[in-house]
Amino acid sequence: MKLVDNFLNSITMYRLLLYYLILLVAIAFIYCFLGFLAFSPFMLIFSTLFLVAVCYITNKVFAYIFEVPANVESVYITALILALILTPVRTYHDLPVLFWAGVWSMASKYIIAINRKHIFNPAALGVVITALTGIGSASWWIGTLPMLPFALLGVLIVRKIRRFDLVFYFFLAALGTIIGLSALKGSAPLSILKLTFSESPILFFAFVMLTEPLTTPPTKMLQAVYGIIVGILFSPQLKIAGFYTTPEIALLVGNVYSYIVSPKIKYILNLKEKVAIGENIVDFIFPRPAGFVFTPGQYMEWTLPHPKTDSRGNRRYFTIASSPTEDTVRLGVRFYPNASSFKKSLFVLEPKNPLLAGQLAGDFVLPKDSSKKLVFIAGGIGITPFRSIIKYLVDKNEKRDIILIHVNKVAKDAVYMDVLNEAHKKLGIKLVHTVTDEKTITSDWKGRVGRLTEQMIKEEVPDYSGRTFYISGSQAIVDSTKELLKSMKLSQKQIITDYFPGF
Repeated sequence: MKLVDNFLNSITMYRLLLYYLILLVAIAFIYCFLGFLAFSPFMLIFSTLFLVAVCYITNKVFAYIFEVPANVESVYITALILALILTPVRTYHDLPVLFWAGVWSMASKYIIAINRKHIFNPAALGVVITALTGIGSASWWIGTLPMLPFALLGVLIVRKIRRFDLVFYFFLAALGTIIGLSALKGSAPLSILKLTFSESPILFFAFVMLTEPLTTPPTKMLQAVYGIIVGILFSPQLKIAGFYTTPEIALLVGNVYSYIVSPKIKYILNLKEKVAIGENIVDFIFPRPAGFVFTPGQYMEWTLPHPKTDSRGNRRYFTIASSPTEDTVRLGVRFYPNASSFKKSLFVLEPKNPLLAGQLAGDFVLPKDSSKKLVFIAGGIGITPFRSIIKYLVDKNEKRDIILIHVNKVAKDAVYMDVLNEAHKKLGIKLVHTVTDEKTITSDWKGRVGRLTEQMIKEEVPDYSGRTFYISGSQAIVDSTKELLKSMKLSQKQIITDYFPGF
């Protein structure tokens, strides 16, 4: 399990999804050779390459027309999804289905978009429009028994982006509806359950299409409702107004709900200034767009097109370090040796190179009950969401009972001290700084020394059992701190962790 987690932490969500889809096509190609799938292996590859070409060219054209950065990764993902749900061509007469599905999938991201945010899952909408125009429909051939073991690997995507709640509620609603409607017709529940997993695309649909971040609601509660809506409509036995629903229609209806309840923003930002705030730590500051509203502690997806993109892709999720009370948008980023191509390009970012920001989301925010006692635990650059929250409290002069524990390897890694010290003076927020590298300690160091331990928490937070803990940092820090707090008999409800897709 640790090996799996290390792999997942080393790759972005989008690149993981891309590799997964390539694997499914490769397995299908082998199955076609062996006769387990009733397609020509060469027509499968031809269809896949044809879809990639159509999606790539269409995306390039629309990106040029609308003057926005083209994201090649999403092009390949959409093309491969279409290759797995549309029947491979047998003759040239079948090409229009692939062509128009690819064109509409890419075009929908630009044409059917509001404030630069597309509303619908591109592949699902492309298939629906192609079907409504009478050209052809999706067969969802990925939902076959030979592909089942490999479709199950999609759970790694769910694990990567932490969408287990969404998938759980989808399965609950989908299976409940399917079994319930089948029982009314006299079918055996167990037989229907077996058929659902062996002869339907439910796993691929749930792991790949349902969880697409750009068309998913921003919070867990909204995601649960989203999963239930799509799950109910997913049932092939469900008939509404004389028409049976399909997986793609179910997803589009869910997308409408998601759009209604989600932030409707996507901005192209140009750098205002870069400020070195620590060793290998830089603040990127952008003018705040008009009408940009967010909650302290939330994150966004940032896209930076750059040449020679490596396996981690050109998209990242960063917490907004600034407060809604400020007129700038601030990102605090740590740079390491052997950085990714994204980080290298970000480090040399200039005002002429735009950064695309969208998909505002996150539950790592202050509780509505201001009387709750809180502990903020930040590991290194994990201080960024707390900087946003604390700056907001300072500017609003809103007092809350907060203890901040900031863990760094060396003292000079402690950043945003101006904001933290101001919060200590004005609001009485208790600050605890600890350094883990004892060799770097100087005589004037007044903080603590050593890693976060149960004893340290009990000494600095005597009433810890009655507090809610917020944890932010690398995945390793978040996981270890969470286990530490659980060993201290804190409940799951008392522990809130900062996480975003693609971490």
